Amino acid sequence: MQIGIVGLGRMGGAMSQRLLRAGIGVSGLDPDPTAAAALAEDGLVAAPSASELVAQLEAPRVIWLMVPAALVDSVIASFTDHLEAGDIIVDGGNSNHIDDIRRAKELNELGIHHVDCGVSGGVHGLERGYCLMAGGDDAAIKVLEPVFEALAPGVEMAPRTPGLTGDPSPAERGWLHCGPNGAGHLVKTVHNGIEYGLMEAYAEGLNILSKANAGSAERLADAETAPLENPERWQYDLNLSEITELWRRGSVVGSWLLDLTAEALAADPKLEGFAGKVADSGEGRWTVQAAVETSTPAPVLAAALFARFSSRGENDTAQKILSAMRLGFGGHTERT
Repeated sequence: MQIGIVGLGRMGGAMSQRLLRAGIGVSGLDPDPTAAAALAEDGLVAAPSASELVAQLEAPRVIWLMVPAALVDSVIASFTDHLEAGDIIVDGGNSNHIDDIRRAKELNELGIHHVDCGVSGGVHGLERGYCLMAGGDDAAIKVLEPVFEALAPGVEMAPRTPGLTGDPSPAERGWLHCGPNGAGHLVKTVHNGIEYGLMEAYAEGLNILSKANAGSAERLADAETAPLENPERWQYDLNLSEITELWRRGSVVGSWLLDLTAEALAADPKLEGFAGKVADSGEGRWTVQAAVETSTPAPVLAAALFARFSSRGENDTAQKILSAMRLGFGGHTERT
């Protein structure tokens, strides 16, 4: 089988390597020609343009996009004149499922299949495999099965759930046809919203532990500073690196995210290499929007999203307004 990959960055490049290792031919296109050149030894065939990428593939052609959500429409437009009925475009990035519905309708009018496929695995996916959440019609999914099987981690990634017998299902092998167009990206969107919440829970909990020595710190005794009751109760200098290592073993809060946290703390115990300005690429927002539109309570996921906004200083005006009000009603001045 052959496939064309558009976007050979951290994800697209590693996915290309994994497919090549599985014996699937890969042609690649990227704005940076060095990205394709770096994969030439692995067997990737570089294509300088959309038309030449299509020409390198046999029908039904599969074009898999690994590009930012903002570029998907323009990249699709660069291919539509070169594709034929029965060909497949896969959006493997993080797009809003609402856009998938529109794009599928537009492409279906040309006889081209659209598949949205959420991909989770990050920079470790080359060796660990990728969890794949796909939306689209049955015919396109059938063509893509060898690709999904090659990219997915396989059933050995996790112990089988008690009660499941017989041949492992696609979900057990690490990929799932979630439903019609948009279903894959909707599942990936909420997956990432949950990820925000999990990450925020770890971050807040460890932050509390990092302040457990508050009783040892000098504290101002004035009208602007809340007193610390019983400072003798807060005299702990806790080792976060050791605690995260401990929690990795036998704890109910163990996870891959905790593994990565422990790894980061072992390398940089004070996390001095980080500024703490946390980005959000869209999925957390779309998760909260989905919750609002469907009247589904999601307070934890919403709070995790807003915490990321705060980390980047997006609440600067609000904080200044708070200080201004306190000065106005009580003459309270800011502490620096």
